[in-house]
Amino acid sequence: MADTPLLQLEEITKNFGAIQALRGISFSIGRGEVVALLGDNGAGKSTLVKIISGGLEQSSGRILFEGVERKFASPAEAKAAGIETVYQDLSLCTNVDVVANFFMGREIVKKWFGIPILQEAEMEAAVAKTMANAGTRIPSLRTNVEHLSGGQRQAIELNRFVHWGGKLVLLDEPFAALGVEQTRRGLEMVKRIAAQGIGVVIITHIMAQAFQVADRIVVIRHGVVAGDVKRTATSPDEVVPMITGEALQGQAQQA
Repeated sequence: MADTPLLQLEEITKNFGAIQALRGISFSIGRGEVVALLGDNGAGKSTLVKIISGGLEQSSGRILFEGVERKFASPAEAKAAGIETVYQDLSLCTNVDVVANFFMGREIVKKWFGIPILQEAEMEAAVAKTMANAGTRIPSLRTNVEHLSGGQRQAIELNRFVHWGGKLVLLDEPFAALGVEQTRRGLEMVKRIAAQGIGVVIITHIMAQAFQVADRIVVIRHGVVAGDVKRTATSPDEVVPMITGEALQGQAQQA
């Protein structure tokens, strides 16, 4: 149903022995919504992303994806359901070209007299169409990825995700190693992806990026949600105390 959140987290906890990394995380993500996940180092952001994407299993709590409770046993299971995680170190093969990266493991093959033949022209046309729709410009799709910029590589990974029917993408510090112009293009791509009804979670330490692209800002501090606000209803000056805990300390002193 349209009103059902794409992803809903209910009281997610995660223990590593005596250490409680997550202590009851609850929030939801809608279709076509961009959520910026903010928090200091050690707040629990990456642990949460790994749980959502099947890399870790929560200690307790529920994950509902498209209204159905799910427990992903591996990242492959999450990917099959339409959840993709994009890290700084992208999962691209740099010694092959753009088309090969798009169709890796999903090559279009037709048999002639029993001999499988790669349909290179058909695959290249599909990649060109996807890239054009996203506004991504790469001089030649036959260029090996090792010769492309960081921003171009990121565009390939995101466009590949969209091409194969992705529903939710988790971006873990995606622009940390990019320059100003490449970051601007990356943020524009995030907006275009969300406009197609895809949910986006972006982890970033750069407040300006969150306020440029997010519909909602969720702050995690010491394994709990310290803030969940619409971007238009807040400001960096209000979000920073959520991250640092200054607001909570101030309230405690007043009490």
